[in-house]
Amino acid sequence: MSKKNATDTPQEETPVCEQPLEEENVQEVLETPSCEEEVVALKEQVSVLEDRYLRANAEFENLRKRLEKEKYQAIAYAHEQFARDLLPVIDALEIAANTGSQGDEAAGKIQEGIALTIEQFKKCFEKHGVSAVNGEGEFDPNVHEAVMQVESEEHESGQIVQMFQKGYTIKDRVLRPAMVSISK
Repeated sequence: MSKKNATDTPQEETPVCEQPLEEENVQEVLETPSCEEEVVALKEQVSVLEDRYLRANAEFENLRKRLEKEKYQAIAYAHEQFARDLLPVIDALEIAANTGSQGDEAAGKIQEGIALTIEQFKKCFEKHGVSAVNGEGEFDPNVHEAVMQVESEEHESGQIVQMFQKGYTIKDRVLRPAMVSISK
């Protein structure tokens, strides 16, 4: 470094590479990397830090988006288990509604009440995105469960012949697959 007198005003020290070459600091300049090397090293360090920042920011954004998606799915499917628990109830009501009344007026009124209850269930299910699986047409392993295969001249191979139990979906998820028989 250069010598300072007590009368000199205090100044910030200039980097070694910017100081005028005097005999005292020639050795010091030779021992330190050149300013260009320092700039290159600092640029590399900035680039590494910038890369780390961009990666951390991208990771944070991905995490935020994933959590947002999971939150909306949790809200959308919050009542899934409750709807699944109600399926046996609606099955029992449909069985009761399909039993014939022997001309008894009271039994007819009871069946009418059961039919109204089933309609209310269906409206409530519809409101919350629960719908019945179609039990006719082509077999779809995503929403149907084949419990047996039967010979049928009326149906082509792989088509549903009979539905034993209704299936239900909630939005795009299967609550319960429809139990069906298919033709061979």
